[in-house]
Amino acid sequence: MFEKKSTNDESYKTDDSLNVSKPSKGSAKVIIGNGVKMIGEITDADNVQIDGNADVTMNTDNLVVGSTGNLKGTITSNNIDVSGKLKGKITAIETLTVQELGTVSGSIEYKNMQIKLGGKISGKMKVSDKIRKFSDYKKNDKKAEETLSLQNVLKDKNT
Repeated sequence: MFEKKSTNDESYKTDDSLNVSKPSKGSAKVIIGNGVKMIGEITDADNVQIDGNADVTMNTDNLVVGSTGNLKGTITSNNIDVSGKLKGKITAIETLTVQELGTVSGSIEYKNMQIKLGGKISGKMKVSDKIRKFSDYKKNDKKAEETLSLQNVLKDKNT
């Protein structure tokens, strides 16, 4: 009735052949869970998921704002996917995706944008083909809060 399973049994394997989800070596993932409140700064994170409330300055490779997430602040990310609320100075170096229940507002700069039916976006929007590379933001955090506009570039050339 109660048999001890052999340790040779396949169900006890922990190697990669069983598709076990393990973070890749060197990856940095941050999750702000539902009900958690955070104020501060997130830097050098590969993936960030916000399901709680956060008021932050953030530089990341990929950002997901879950359906219960409420994020505001200065946000710079290669890719941003929003199902909850995102507000502030937002820079999507590659793609900003607003899901069906997502809301994005503020000063928004992006290269590509996708808004699903029901998604909402408002504020000052700027399409940019030449947003600084993410690695440039990581190298100089002070410049992460600036965006290079065509006017600033021309102004510098004329002086």
